[in-house]
Amino acid sequence: MLLSTYISGFSLSLSLILAIGAQNAFVLKQGIKQHHVFLVCFICALSDAILISAGVAGFGAIVAKFPEVESIARYAGALFLTWYGLRSLHSAYQTSHALNPIGDSHQSAIATALTCLAFTWLNPHVYLDTVVLLGSISTQYEPHKLDFALGAITASFVFFFSLGYGAKLLIPVFRHARSWKVLEAIIGLVMLFLAVSLLI
Repeated sequence: MLLSTYISGFSLSLSLILAIGAQNAFVLKQGIKQHHVFLVCFICALSDAILISAGVAGFGAIVAKFPEVESIARYAGALFLTWYGLRSLHSAYQTSHALNPIGDSHQSAIATALTCLAFTWLNPHVYLDTVVLLGSISTQYEPHKLDFALGAITASFVFFFSLGYGAKLLIPVFRHARSWKVLEAIIGLVMLFLAVSLLI
């Protein structure tokens, strides 16, 4: 393995993932709830691994030739984010809001997985970042593209599992109803903002 190429893939991928977005907010929320944390982190990281692999393998060129892929993801993503954002705002202000974040969700593993998949695969930016951007940059590292891809994939696994399991450090703060309501409100507003940004 060429270590410098691996590190380049790792650092670039990490810098792209660090941006605050809908997917990261969802992972953080699940981590605070301690609800299906491993499943959510694994789905996010595995999805990135698939997309990065596709980009490095040359799928980025196909996406560039067929912009309809991005358009479909853009409108479907905006619709999904609007629905989730409104749901979070409703959760923030309803009188029956749960006070204890730990185990307060009754959503099944399947429903959680589907929600997580929607956050990942209906986000047009994920295709631009992983498939197109990382895919194109990987061509600069011939014949060590595999090392670059492995570095980028490692960064994804490290980030999502650190975010999901590191969120439990915030649990004492979110034992208070007001903190949990503020988080729900912020997430709701972020989702709606992202939904609008996808359409303009």
